[in-house]
Amino acid sequence: VSSSVNACVDVVLSGVKLLEALGLEPGDGKNHAVLSSRQDLREAFTHFMERGAAAERFFSDAAASQSKWDPHPPLFVFQLYVGGNAALIGQKLATNPDLKILLCGPVGPKLHELLDDNVVVPPESMQERDEFHLILEYQAGEQWGRVRAPAANRFIFSHDLSNGALNMLEVFVSSLDEFQPDLVVLSGLHMMEGQSKEARQRRLMEAVASISDIPTDIPIHLELASMTDQDFMSNIMHQQVFPLVNSIGLNEQELLFLTQAASGPHASLASWSGIPDVGVVSDILFWILKEHGKAAERASDLTRIHFHTLAYHILATVDGHWGNQAAAVAAGARAAGTQACATDTIDTSRVLLKAPREFLTSHTEAPARISLNPDEPVVHWHREGISFHFTPVLVCKDPVRTVGLGDAISAEGLLYSEAYPQ
Repeated sequence: VSSSVNACVDVVLSGVKLLEALGLEPGDGKNHAVLSSRQDLREAFTHFMERGAAAERFFSDAAASQSKWDPHPPLFVFQLYVGGNAALIGQKLATNPDLKILLCGPVGPKLHELLDDNVVVPPESMQERDEFHLILEYQAGEQWGRVRAPAANRFIFSHDLSNGALNMLEVFVSSLDEFQPDLVVLSGLHMMEGQSKEARQRRLMEAVASISDIPTDIPIHLELASMTDQDFMSNIMHQQVFPLVNSIGLNEQELLFLTQAASGPHASLASWSGIPDVGVVSDILFWILKEHGKAAERASDLTRIHFHTLAYHILATVDGHWGNQAAAVAAGARAAGTQACATDTIDTSRVLLKAPREFLTSHTEAPARISLNPDEPVVHWHREGISFHFTPVLVCKDPVRTVGLGDAISAEGLLYSEAYPQ
């Protein structure tokens, strides 16, 4: 049983085709925290496509993001899917017939129609109109002018005010008494970046008060997503949200942003070059759990981080709080390979291994050097009361869809994780 907050309909289409239809030429890339024009969209899309990196941005002007945007010619191929981290995690968990999912978020008629029958939506969560997010996908090797994508990924934008204000959080928390969940999944904090600093800070305090009302015997998982405001990230981490949750899911962009925002280890690293270094990743994961996780001298419940990047996953846990980590991290990796290729099981002809065959487990202390053994693909190491479980991913060569992969990985990992009662 599970429950979650932030939902929309994903409009999935080719990013290059959309920009061409809008008459936008490729140019220099530039990272924009918020989009306010077509020019911003062109520059931000270029910036992330040439890196093969996922990103999500808020479009500040509703008029610019809708009425003036009709692409020409109007014949355009797109598909509609369940969207929003919470809805995607709920939808993935709902494929297990033994689970009932409570989903709170702005659920319009189209999203309601797309949701699995096992997903229960409280009446207060229903609204007349759907929130739509545009998912601009690109394939590995795809060209747009001089830009060539090194890996398949997507760039997301929306003008989404309901999710941006976490409108359904109180409805969600008040529904828990009746629903009695075994697990709570939260997400959508990144959507608040479209609000003014004052509004965001006020809403975050209200969110923290609501989350604090969730009974402490129910594990809470927080799924992070692409963010740009370091102060906001620092607030979430230091004094407000991290101490209230038991588990976090994130990718390499979010992990690096997090250490930069809080001056953690390897914070001077501007960006990843190629596959993220395992030792660097595990140093940052160790620091999060050591500095912000559960400890005798600290009021924090955080004991688990599920890290996912294209080539490998790591599950880091504080000893004594979680079991079945090897199965959980392996299940997440399997979900990545099957969902990206849209197959029920791993099709070995359609996947490849990008994980390093050999790596160091740290760059800040005496590391172990680990060589991968195909017969035992899940590798385990230990550092000062924290366990690390690493697995390579069988990466889909020609992914059908990249959106929602992180959510599927986190959902599957949670399904196999055993939380010990404290």
